[in-house]
Amino acid sequence: MDLTAIRSRMAGTEGRLYWRSLGELADTPAFREYLHREFPEQASEWNDPKGRRDFLKLMGASLALAGVGACTKQPTEAIIPYVRQPEDIVPGRPLFFASAIVHRGYAHPVLVESHMGRPTKIEGNPDHPASLGAADSFTQAALLDLYDPDRAKTVTYRGEVRSWSNFLTGAQGALTSQKSRQGAGLRFLTGPITSPSLAELMATILRDYPQAKWHQFDPAAMHGAPWSGASEYATIQHPVYHFDKADVIVSLDADFIGGGPGNVRYQRDFADRRRITDDRKEMNRLYTIESTPTLTGAKADHRLPVKASEVENIARELSLALGSGVAGQFPPAIAPAPPTASAQASVPQPGSPEIAKWLAAIVKDLNAHRGRSLIVPGDYQPAAVHQLARIMNAALGNTGATVTYAAPVEAMPVDRHASLAELASAMDAGQVEVLIIVGGNPVFAAPADLKFGERLQKVGLVAYWGTHVDETAHVSHWNLPAAHPLESWGDARAYDGTVTLMQPLVAPLYEGRSPHELLALFSPQGDRRGMQIVKDYWTRAFAGAGGWTMRDGDGQAFKDADTFWRRVVHDGFIAGSAVTAGGPGTSFTPAPAVAPPKPAPGTPGVAGAARPATGGGAPSTTVPAPSAPSAPPAPTSAVAPSAPSAPTSAVAPAAPPPAPAPAAPSSGGLEIIFRPDPTIWDGSFANNGWLQELPKPLTKLTWDTSAWISPRLAASRELHNGDVIELRYRGNTAKMPVFIVPGHPQESVTVFFGYGRRMAGRVGNAIAEAQQFNAYLLRTSDAPWFGHGLEISKTGDSYPLATTQEHHAMEGRAPVRVATLEEYKHDPAVIAHQGHTPPKTLTMYPEHAYDGYKWGMAIDLTSCTGCGACTIACVAENNIPVVGKEQVARGREMHWIRVDHYFEGSPDNPQSYHQPIPCMQCENAPCEVVCPVAATSHSSEGLNDMTYNRCVGTRYCSNNCPYKVRRFNFLLYSDWYTESLHPMRNPDVTVRSRGIMEKCTYCVQRINHARVDAKREDRQIRDGEIVTACQATCPADAIVFGDLNDANSRVSKLKTQQRNYGVLEDLNTRPRTTYLAAIRNPNPELGSTTASAQTERH
Repeated sequence: MDLTAIRSRMAGTEGRLYWRSLGELADTPAFREYLHREFPEQASEWNDPKGRRDFLKLMGASLALAGVGACTKQPTEAIIPYVRQPEDIVPGRPLFFASAIVHRGYAHPVLVESHMGRPTKIEGNPDHPASLGAADSFTQAALLDLYDPDRAKTVTYRGEVRSWSNFLTGAQGALTSQKSRQGAGLRFLTGPITSPSLAELMATILRDYPQAKWHQFDPAAMHGAPWSGASEYATIQHPVYHFDKADVIVSLDADFIGGGPGNVRYQRDFADRRRITDDRKEMNRLYTIESTPTLTGAKADHRLPVKASEVENIARELSLALGSGVAGQFPPAIAPAPPTASAQASVPQPGSPEIAKWLAAIVKDLNAHRGRSLIVPGDYQPAAVHQLARIMNAALGNTGATVTYAAPVEAMPVDRHASLAELASAMDAGQVEVLIIVGGNPVFAAPADLKFGERLQKVGLVAYWGTHVDETAHVSHWNLPAAHPLESWGDARAYDGTVTLMQPLVAPLYEGRSPHELLALFSPQGDRRGMQIVKDYWTRAFAGAGGWTMRDGDGQAFKDADTFWRRVVHDGFIAGSAVTAGGPGTSFTPAPAVAPPKPAPGTPGVAGAARPATGGGAPSTTVPAPSAPSAPPAPTSAVAPSAPSAPTSAVAPAAPPPAPAPAAPSSGGLEIIFRPDPTIWDGSFANNGWLQELPKPLTKLTWDTSAWISPRLAASRELHNGDVIELRYRGNTAKMPVFIVPGHPQESVTVFFGYGRRMAGRVGNAIAEAQQFNAYLLRTSDAPWFGHGLEISKTGDSYPLATTQEHHAMEGRAPVRVATLEEYKHDPAVIAHQGHTPPKTLTMYPEHAYDGYKWGMAIDLTSCTGCGACTIACVAENNIPVVGKEQVARGREMHWIRVDHYFEGSPDNPQSYHQPIPCMQCENAPCEVVCPVAATSHSSEGLNDMTYNRCVGTRYCSNNCPYKVRRFNFLLYSDWYTESLHPMRNPDVTVRSRGIMEKCTYCVQRINHARVDAKREDRQIRDGEIVTACQATCPADAIVFGDLNDANSRVSKLKTQQRNYGVLEDLNTRPRTTYLAAIRNPNPELGSTTASAQTERH
């Protein structure tokens, strides 16, 4: 990393300088060579070293997403007509069903599009308060998981195919033995549970097996429980933030934009408070104090990069400065520990000039906005930071205004890292005889010091319920296939506690069962279908059980239980059930005791007959009357959270394994920071090709992980992107390629867990070289998120990384336009002055007349967070193929909308800007005039249309497109023979073949659907009736589409704003897609650009 060249170029630049990578900023030979190939002028052609057969064999299912089409001969497919057509199914007309995708226990409400009985697209539920119609990338990509050919398909015992009846029979003896011992050797391991009906099932099991224990584990669980310890601020309460009411926000290493159960709604609320117009020139201000660069930090008006271990100290100083804490008199749970000598050297002291300046400005701003400010602690910070934030919010009058603390959404929340450690200790001591693992893949994801896979072999009977035959399945006795959420009945709660119902859209493709159906096997009522379990619970809740009061969206009582059930299944949620609206927390109470059903003659098993899981079925005709249920057993230490008075257990809990000795302070040691991967999370999405190929925010890396380091650390260690380093931490070793990230703390290294999978599936399996790129190999249970003592060394090897950060560059032009709020207030024309707009008469193109509709789009860069949800939405809607790492490295990714990321300022702490780039739908389109076969042409409504069966693949249009938004099928990226993928494709969109050019169409299929509906009803298309896929899913509501000929349409009004501009307008292309410039709101006391505290400190 040549920092001298970077400084020289920055010093010699007048005005603003935007750059997408350090290579572009330094103008390295490698960057110039890539630019030469991307903008070919007598440039050499890329050659394919691999044959087509080898390529398809290598990529497997990741290439199986594009389907068949165009001029390629297709295999014969038989058409089987309906004998009796279902009443609701009309060919060509999709149906929509409200449901939910559960991630980390929390419900993400969805509206699922179904064609002819097969789900083809997932979007957010527009009526649900946690979604408002938006969805994140994980939720949308769940569709591909449904059709994944590598899913666990059948019950197996030690690798041999069995049935659910065999499992029940095989478990009978073990359960009978446990029953006689009250379940002393029985353990359950699950993730967090917010489902009220599932929590009741678990409570019922523990009532019937009083000595059994329920353990919980989530690799991305919070760092310690924020309620641990004994103090006024240590009660179990769930925070819900109201960013739409906050004018000043302080983030303490909290990435509320980039992750978390509530990030979709949080993005909308944050963006709404930040949205400005010509009439409303007020917006919120965001201060971010963070370690690893995040999307939240990228949107911050001021960002302070610090080590993760420094955040707590800064939070204490801020609390003291606000007057919410007195030195030496913090509540006992958050009393500061004496710092070590090494910590004193690295943590900024109260007298630090840069910290003092920051704190003074923040305190002044917070005090000026009491009751309209908000302090948000990071999920991966210790409990003390959470409690300090709660104290400060209370002192500022924010509690009840910008933040609500309510009853827990999760059933029996615990410190999940400690819970898993206790289970590992019990297995090691031989105290676990039967273990039921409900998802989570702990053999892969457990901290390295627990040696979970080795200890699991000491358990007599292990049954694992999972979606794939993964690392945990391979060491378990029984492998039980999990049903996909779109195949299941269920319920769960959203981040705010809103109860969300799940209904199946398709019968299980394989033999999977839902978690409700699995746990029901161990309950007194035995084998029941999912619908029966969920409906039975909510029928009793309707009658008053569990403290529920049911009302419709208007606050009116329902006529009867059946009306209530039909309404909530139709809507997808129970109105008014949020904890912030007075809804109860998720209780842990067993079901009323009932006599078990009599088994049918000849029925095998211990809990009723095993039947295929169909996800449906009639409910029981007799619903137990609401009554006071039997008292649940006293929760054990594996379930109960720490509290001032610890509950007793029926048996003494096993002592947890001894904690590893803390790393010895070392002047040469670095801080290691652990984070879940932005696209495959904890590894559970590793086999999802859509997410693997989605460029990660900030780095645009695909298909791999990396160790993030700062430019200064890279320069001092002579490291470059892709150099493989060995990481040594607490006796553990791993290897990873490095990636140099501007704005990263200088003496820290961030590693992302989720990669290095050996048994994820044909897409997610790591090659031998990359199996060491596994951050779990370094993680310890007592320091799950950061720690000191990391040593790194260069191995001399290099690993190729496929990043799109420099792809489709616009040759040094400035596509983004930026101003501060004060600049914009003083002179709204400041945006127009940053570019040149030629007059409309300056053109040789014939003027088009748009007498009917005139489609256009506006994208607000102030609102856009760069999350990438629009990219996944476009992939799912338009049958866009996955091409694989090798093709991405060559610049051949097929995404129709990309999110460019620009930096401005010093590499030590630059400001960041995101810009989604779809097709601009130019009125003077350069691509149209160069196509020799008229495959790209202009429609009467202004769309730049593609006629696929005319395209002969000259690629002249791509060469002549200044925005680089056209995509060419260099190879046939489809799989005709994987049958499970066929139903996934959108039948309204042509599937392209090899040799075809493609691009964004403004979702013309949705335009056509609306046109047909309007014609049938003899009316005009209404504003907002057409919502493109990217617009529908955008959590920040940054994308608006509509008719420019309608002066009252939302998009027309946005385009009259003084912030509106077109990219590369000086080329006179007259793009229909325009942008609203990004506006920042910096504090004048800290300057208009973010100064780097790291520059002076390290």
